[in-house]
Amino acid sequence: MQFKASERLKNIKPSGIRRFFALAQEIPNMINLSVGEPDFTPPIHALEEGCKAALAGKTHYAPTNGVAELREALVEKARKEYGLQYDPDSEVLITVGGTEAIFLALMALVNPGDEVLIPNPGFVCYEPSVRVAGGIPVSIPILEENGFKPSIDDVTSLITRKSRVMILNYPNNPTGAVLAYDELKAIAKIAAERDLIVISDEVYEKIVYDGERHRCLAALPEMRERTLIVNSFSKTYAMTGLRIGCVYGPKELIAPLWLCHQYLVACVDTFAQYAALAALKGPQDFVKEMVAEFDKRRLFAFKRLNEIEGFRCVLPKGAFYIFPNIRAFNMSSEEFTQLLLKKVRVATVPGSAFGSYGEGYVRISYAAAYEQLEEAFNRIEKAIKRLKGCL
Repeated sequence: MQFKASERLKNIKPSGIRRFFALAQEIPNMINLSVGEPDFTPPIHALEEGCKAALAGKTHYAPTNGVAELREALVEKARKEYGLQYDPDSEVLITVGGTEAIFLALMALVNPGDEVLIPNPGFVCYEPSVRVAGGIPVSIPILEENGFKPSIDDVTSLITRKSRVMILNYPNNPTGAVLAYDELKAIAKIAAERDLIVISDEVYEKIVYDGERHRCLAALPEMRERTLIVNSFSKTYAMTGLRIGCVYGPKELIAPLWLCHQYLVACVDTFAQYAALAALKGPQDFVKEMVAEFDKRRLFAFKRLNEIEGFRCVLPKGAFYIFPNIRAFNMSSEEFTQLLLKKVRVATVPGSAFGSYGEGYVRISYAAAYEQLEEAFNRIEKAIKRLKGCL
């Protein structure tokens, strides 16, 4: 028998993040700065509640749209933080991380041939998910000279009669950029005027620095009716392995996602939802302390990279990534990351993994212990000195 994968997968490549993460596991004494995962243990009280739930027998099917108490707590969060009211029964859906929420949204709302505007560079799941859904990805250039923010002129020029959906992601992965209110308002105005559905990936909403404030896109005028807010417990509460995400939206948009979700996964892990509920309703000191530590690491990473001749960095204002320009080394981002991996045992991710406009950059996650970062940047500096000695 000659096996051939389905046509819908012919242009789908494996995740560049996962590729380098896997390579890092195979090499001893590796410092892994490739994966976007907080190096913190989730809040203890949340883990205890998850364990209690499991021991109490809450290991069976949950409602397809999620445990009622968790949905109600998320509605209260939206009311307090965004000034938005959602119905817990029809306008909130608990998903397998934010990634499933994005995939569901595209599968449920995109028809073959529809154009979907995506940030480039952007999170690695956007383009493949658009293609699997039968849509056509259209890149919004996210350029260093614009502070890694979309140009309004670019966005406007890319919209055609086939445009249906736009994906936004701020605070941004991989660049760490954050949109100001006026910038977000300008994009919202375009979306409303051109009747676009917006998937707003806000999973890094709590991880911002320098007095920056995250603003929910759906809270802007005319945006609630056309916006799906994607969020997750993975980054805010370091619960990456528990795979708890959520999506808010008007019931007309949530209903088709719910339909796809029930056939894809039936429901999200029940006891993990109770851990998420405890994290959301309990003290938030954990989040503040984690972000303060990330801030120290951010400033250190920025300082060390700019001390190494050849790197050029924009100071990130959110998330836990730094996205240095490496063009001075006259190597592709793939070649550069392979050099660091093999010569000094530091795993990063090539910028090209995030899209064509990511070429010439690498993504470095500073969600690693401060001591590991010190050693990693010492190793990187040694690799660059050796490289320059060979030029």
